[in-house]
Amino acid sequence: RGRARASDADGSSDMRPILLKGHERPLTFIKYNREGDLLFTCAKDHHPTLWYGDNGERVGTYVGHNGAVWTCDVSDDSSTLVTGSADTTAKLWDTKTGECYFTFEFDQPVRAVALNAGGTQCAITTDPFMGVPSAIHIVNVNLGDRAAQRGEVVKRIEGPQGRVTRVMWGPLNKTVVTGGEDGIIRSWDVETGDVLKMSQEHSKQIQHLVMSDDGSHFISASLDKTAKVFDSETLECLKTYSADRPVNAAILSPIRDHIVLGGGQDAMAVTTTSSKAGKFDSKIYHKIFEEEIGGIRGHFGPINALAFNPDGRSFTSGGEDGYVRIHPLDNSYFEIP
Repeated sequence: RGRARASDADGSSDMRPILLKGHERPLTFIKYNREGDLLFTCAKDHHPTLWYGDNGERVGTYVGHNGAVWTCDVSDDSSTLVTGSADTTAKLWDTKTGECYFTFEFDQPVRAVALNAGGTQCAITTDPFMGVPSAIHIVNVNLGDRAAQRGEVVKRIEGPQGRVTRVMWGPLNKTVVTGGEDGIIRSWDVETGDVLKMSQEHSKQIQHLVMSDDGSHFISASLDKTAKVFDSETLECLKTYSADRPVNAAILSPIRDHIVLGGGQDAMAVTTTSSKAGKFDSKIYHKIFEEEIGGIRGHFGPINALAFNPDGRSFTSGGEDGYVRIHPLDNSYFEIP
């Protein structure tokens, strides 16, 4: 029983995934709330969806975007959802009622959104469009008084060449960290808009960035077939996990020295191969020793999104195939050193 496997000899298993069918198009992003009881999924089908994190029951959808929804974030108290869409808007939603109560409007497609610690500001990135380069917009968020919410951008930072695919807040809300099409990770001063640090460890587009719980480090996923862990202050590369496929998502276990990464060859190349050859399983690596220790199969297309439940006992994957899978981790996983 040393290896994590999907079923025991008698056919019983706790590792059987829960299949969530609710999206008609490829998944783009998955986010748990702080407690892990709510699961938010974004896809190219315009309708971010809310599920219960433990059993995968669909609670409802957030209807209002008319373009692919690329990313989302949720406030610490789970009251407010923020989404970013190709329809050139970022929206604030009442999580419970599904009502969109505010829309930030831009002239370019919105790609990444991230609330700061405390939920007082949101960073929103827009794609290059019609000759206008990418940008990072800092807006104030008023979670306590929704009627007082305003749309003005308090800081606009002109971004690098190409898309900024991910943004997240650094320690003490003083910086934002971005990754994007040029493969460079940058730390920006929120007050001045200056680039404080740069890391050129990746050679291709960065698909995903996610911060550790304590904010000391973060993990990146890139089309150069690696995931890497960086120090969030210095952007020094601490660990590298090499895969045999482009990596679209990488996540850190909140309770164990493990990371999970997912990806697969891009959708154009998929039709020429079997689902096994496409390498569509989630890979578990040891965070410190950088070696692969397990894999969980399931999707019939590249994995585009991953998220760990904050309790560390399950994770969720979202695929190009339009399915979301919650993977409970059973005792055989917790027996892995």
